[in-house]
Amino acid sequence: MEWLTKLSKAIDYIEENLTGDISYDEAAKIACCSKYYFQRMFSYVADVLLSSYIRRRRMTKAAFELQTSDEKVTDIALKYGYDSPTSFNRAFQRVHGVSPTAARKEGTILNSYPPISFSIKVTGGESMRYRIEKKSPIRIVGIRVPLKEEVEQNFKIVPKFWGETLDSNIFTEICKLADKEPKGVLGITEYKNPEEIYYYIGASTDKEVPENMSVLKIPEATWVIFECDGPLPESIQTIFRRFLTEWLPFSSYEYAKLPDIEVYPVRGDKSKGMHSEVWIGVKKIKEEGNEI
Repeated sequence: MEWLTKLSKAIDYIEENLTGDISYDEAAKIACCSKYYFQRMFSYVADVLLSSYIRRRRMTKAAFELQTSDEKVTDIALKYGYDSPTSFNRAFQRVHGVSPTAARKEGTILNSYPPISFSIKVTGGESMRYRIEKKSPIRIVGIRVPLKEEVEQNFKIVPKFWGETLDSNIFTEICKLADKEPKGVLGITEYKNPEEIYYYIGASTDKEVPENMSVLKIPEATWVIFECDGPLPESIQTIFRRFLTEWLPFSSYEYAKLPDIEVYPVRGDKSKGMHSEVWIGVKKIKEEGNEI
C-alpha cells in the first residue's frame, strides 16, 4: 500500500498549490516515479486525467470565491493561474457550464469537485482472473509510434495508430509473425526516458525483422497476467485500474515498470468485445523490518 500513500502525498502537494504553479515533475518526485508514469497511474486510479482534475479543483475553488467575495473576476483568474479573462472564462465554462459572471447570480447551478483521496476499501468485489508466470526474455517485432510525456495527448495518438494499422496491409504481416508467447497481436507501451516513449503494435517472434518494422526486447521477468473480456479499450483500462487499486496493494509485489503488454486475438475486430489479456511486470517487495 506504500505507493498509494506516496500518491496521496502528491495529491496533497497539488492541493497546496492550486493558487500557484503546479509542477508535474515535483508531484512525480513525491510519488517516487517519472512524470510520465505519475500521469498514467493517476488517470487509471482516479478515472480522470491529471490536467482535468487540476482544472476541476481550481474552478471549484474559484466558484466559491466568486460567490462569497467581491474580488474582481480578473483577480480571481490570476489567482488560479489564468493570465487572461478569456482563458479563465473558457476553463470555468468547461467545468460549470456557465460564465464566471453568471456564477455570482443567486440560484445559479454549479459543479463542485472535492479533492481526491486514495484509500483501500473492502468491497463485495468482482473476481479478477489472473496467473503469475516467470518468462524468459520476450522479443517483439512490429511497428511503433512515439508517445508524449504529457499523457493526455496519448489518448488520441494510440487509437489513431490502431485505426491506421487495422486498415493497412501491415496488420496482416504482424498477425503472421505471432508464433511465441504472448500469443496474439500485442499492444505495448515502452518508456525509456522522457524523450523516448513508444507504443508498439507487434508480435512475439523469433522470425526475421521485416524492413518496415522495429524490434523491442523485454528482459526476463515475472508477469501477473489478467484475463479480460469486454469492449475495448474500456475493459483494458479497467484491468489497469483494478490492478493498481485492488490487486497490487494486497499482494507482496510491486510494479516493475517494464513495458505493459496488451494481448489481442490474431483474428477479430478490436472494436468489439473479445477475450484478451494484460501482462504487467511485477517483482517481489523486499522485506525491511515489518514492511512488505
